[in-house]
Amino acid sequence: MTSPISITRIRDRHAQIAGIGALAGGGVSRLALSDEDKQARDVLQQWMKELNLDISQDDLGNMYGLLPGRDPSLDPIVLGSHLDSVPNGGTFDGVLGVLAGLEVIQSIKESGKMPERPLLLVNFTNEEGARFPVPMISSGVLAETYSTQKMMTLTDENHITVQNELERLVLQGDETNRLQQAHAFLELHIEQGPVLEDERRQIGLVKGIQGLSWHEFTIWGDADHAGPSPMASRADAGIMAMKAMLALHEWVSSLEDQTTITFGRIKTEPFTINVIPGKTVFSADIRHPDKAVLDQRIDEMLKMVEQTMEQESGNWEETSLSYMPPVTFHEPFLQELESICREQNFSYYSMFSGAGHDAMHISKFIPTVMLFVPSIGGKSHHPAELSRWEDIGQAVQLMHEWTTGHCY
Repeated sequence: MTSPISITRIRDRHAQIAGIGALAGGGVSRLALSDEDKQARDVLQQWMKELNLDISQDDLGNMYGLLPGRDPSLDPIVLGSHLDSVPNGGTFDGVLGVLAGLEVIQSIKESGKMPERPLLLVNFTNEEGARFPVPMISSGVLAETYSTQKMMTLTDENHITVQNELERLVLQGDETNRLQQAHAFLELHIEQGPVLEDERRQIGLVKGIQGLSWHEFTIWGDADHAGPSPMASRADAGIMAMKAMLALHEWVSSLEDQTTITFGRIKTEPFTINVIPGKTVFSADIRHPDKAVLDQRIDEMLKMVEQTMEQESGNWEETSLSYMPPVTFHEPFLQELESICREQNFSYYSMFSGAGHDAMHISKFIPTVMLFVPSIGGKSHHPAELSRWEDIGQAVQLMHEWTTGHCY
């Protein structure tokens, strides 16, 4: 069977987006609502214009491109993901889902047969949460998980707000353009882990997403001169924080279940070589696919930090940054995708996602499903992030077949 999708077109577009925010050693830094993010958005907008899609933005900066259907009363099929990256990140994360959605819509338009149901491409704002530290915030506002005010007042490390940047970059549209009702949402993404490679499969049918909780811990000690202060009398906030992190790491490692914990940000103050830190702030990202277990792990984590600080005679506080319970995706859509895989002899594997995605919020008000392609070596959020184009081709073909089955 000849595929109507053009993998060459996807590769060319990927190369163009990968050049925006490109780093000398490979990879990209294209943080949300940065100048680089705006450049990528402008390129996407130009592609949508070339297809004569109806283009709009909502008040959250989310971009939309609509291919009208023959019956405007029908809810659309939504395809897409995000264009922002983490610092020193890879070129496939998020971008692949946007480009795949664009390709499916373009191939259907080029078929000359107008779909009965509209098709909508979406690019979500601030999926990564790398600059403004709540991931998937715009899809979370759409799902009423977060308030608009919470999103608009989020600040980066330079105290610049989301609202500031939306205004500066002229990316703020009208609230009435927000994604609301839809027939379905499908997001293609790289796996960001090693499972599909280990299983030697080309496509992941994603059953759901594990829950995650982000926390910030602040530890206080006593800042002092590094020379005259005896080791035994120090109250080093940096060492206290390290002991807390090590205790948490060893505890989670001993569980041997699906719990994970990561300490992605660590900062000491006054951040001077010859001064004992008087304050240390570190983040904790804890995850599990079962809500009851995740909630239990959060309580255990807080008790463990408390015990460590009691042993060290240190003061501390914790701030909850983000909480997303586990989600499961629309089972009928998963069954349809599995049926197509069997008919077309596609190599697939049913699995849960270890990472959060916009789909987890969108699933609260739109029937949702996700597809994965393998990440070579399990690498993601890193310049070495890579996926095979032959795997991508199969996944986009699967997207196309499933989408045409719902839009005609």
